[in-house]
Amino acid sequence: MKWSLAELHRYQNEPLHIQSTFDLNASLTKLFPDIILGVAPVKVDGYVTYDDGDATISANVKTTLTVPSSRSLTPVQLPLDFDFSETYIDDCSHFSRYEDDEVVFLLQDRELVDFDTALAENIVEQVPLRVLSADEKAGKPMPNGKGWSVISEDDYEAEKRQNQKVDPRLAKLQKLFPDQDEKK
Repeated sequence: MKWSLAELHRYQNEPLHIQSTFDLNASLTKLFPDIILGVAPVKVDGYVTYDDGDATISANVKTTLTVPSSRSLTPVQLPLDFDFSETYIDDCSHFSRYEDDEVVFLLQDRELVDFDTALAENIVEQVPLRVLSADEKAGKPMPNGKGWSVISEDDYEAEKRQNQKVDPRLAKLQKLFPDQDEKK
C-alpha cells in the first residue's frame, strides 16, 4: 500500500481504516535471512489520518516470527503484538509540531508513504537481541563441540576470577602497588 499526501488529503475529515492481513514472509526472510527465518500472516488494524498537510499512521500489528535462538540458532516462535505510530510530512517547518520522541519522516520530491515498508521495518525493530528456546530458558546444557563450549556469563566471571591468581614468583611485586588490585 502506497499513498501520496495528496491522496491522503481525502481523509482529513474521516480517517482511512486499515484492517488487513499482509504476507511479508518472502520479503522479510529475503532482506533479513540471519534475523528472521519465517513470518506468519501479519494482521494489521489501524488508521491513517490527515491533518494540515501531515499524514499519521497508527496501527496495531499481530504476527508470529520464527527467529533463531541467540545461543544455539534453534528456530524459536516469537509472537508479536505491538502498536506503532509514524507521521509523514513534506515541509521541514512541520517538524516543530511534533515532540522529539515522535517518529516523523520527511517526504521529498513527491515521495510516497509506503505502508508495507513501514510495517516491515517496525516488525524487524521488535526482534529482541536475545532470544532463547524454551529448553534454553529451562536450563538445558549449553551447546558444545570438539574443543569448544558455550558458557554462561556467571561461569565466565568465576573462571576469570580463578585465573587471576598471581604467579608466586611475582607475588612480591604485587605488594609494591597494593592500590592497583582495587581498581579492577
